[in-house]
Amino acid sequence: MNQGRWWLALLCVLVSHATWAQIKVGVTLSLTGPAASLGIPERDTIALLPKEIAGQKITYIVLDDASDTTTSVKNAKKLVSEENVDVILGPSLTPTTLALLDVIAEGRTPTISLASSARIIMPMDDKRAWMFKTPQTDVQMASGIMEHATARGLKRIAYLGQADTMGEAFYAEVAKQAQTHGIQMVANERFNPRDTSVTGQVLKIMAAKPDAVVIGAAGTPAAMPPKALVARGYNGRIYHNHGVGNSDFLRLCGRECEGTFLPASPVLVAAQLPNDHPAKKAALDYIERIEAAHGPGSVTAFGAYAWDAGLLLQRAIPPALKAGKPGTLAFRKGLRDTLEQIKGLPVTNGITTMTPEDHLGLDQRARVMVKIVGGKWTLEK
Repeated sequence: MNQGRWWLALLCVLVSHATWAQIKVGVTLSLTGPAASLGIPERDTIALLPKEIAGQKITYIVLDDASDTTTSVKNAKKLVSEENVDVILGPSLTPTTLALLDVIAEGRTPTISLASSARIIMPMDDKRAWMFKTPQTDVQMASGIMEHATARGLKRIAYLGQADTMGEAFYAEVAKQAQTHGIQMVANERFNPRDTSVTGQVLKIMAAKPDAVVIGAAGTPAAMPPKALVARGYNGRIYHNHGVGNSDFLRLCGRECEGTFLPASPVLVAAQLPNDHPAKKAALDYIERIEAAHGPGSVTAFGAYAWDAGLLLQRAIPPALKAGKPGTLAFRKGLRDTLEQIKGLPVTNGITTMTPEDHLGLDQRARVMVKIVGGKWTLEK
């Protein structure tokens, strides 16, 4: 072999090794559309995640799914087939996540969703074996609402939720928990996140005379129901689900959300938590980092979910590298296996302990009841 060919061969080996050595993280988020208030802080947080773990360069490929299931699937196919990513972070929503189950299972690509529904990871099967998540489940949050309502003697409850899989899943858990706690479900209404009015639904709910209304919606569209309820003179209790944990929701809902409640991520009230709360240290660390980059008040529950996904990867990647090199099925499978073996990892929502049957790993300490007071999140003691 002449010297020119020798150098060309060496260059090809070096380029191949450099490409092989990097870990590619695919990201698909709702950066536009109705759920943009979730996806944007998640994107901003992913920009703060490590660019190197265990000596391996980390490359993040971020795509916008526009809060749309069809686009979410296209993004996942691109990330798996064209980009050959080792892991996917996202999507932001339950519908856009559930739509990916076939794609990630066929591509055998571990995925950490930033969406809420327990249906994302349950019941465990061959498809969900590749799916993990960081947000609390709707099961955990619905039980928190009903425990709070029961303690205050509420007997009749209504539901107003989004007309999608998230809204349906949250209703199912709210109804189940209501029955368990002896609370009567007196109305059940839906709206589309792109609707401009929920007056008809609100009138039906008020005619049923509930003691409380549970709103199952995410992002800024979730501000529409409480505003309509207050405008029509409703003076009962209003509960949100945990899909409203950001300042955009507070700003848009304004005084109409004053005094309303939600089961929320501890990160929203981290400074108010007792010092022995398992989420406090990690939550305060995340708040310091995100506010240094984006200013005071930039913390959101959704950004924290992305941060927790990053903490999971930092724990799982080093042992996964023993199974294979980045870019290979052996590494992806090793990463999947090490994710479900994580034990006792402090995150902004508490302590994560995964098992083959539980791809979330959070207990009830991952939720706190929060009240909106003076346009701010306040911990219910």
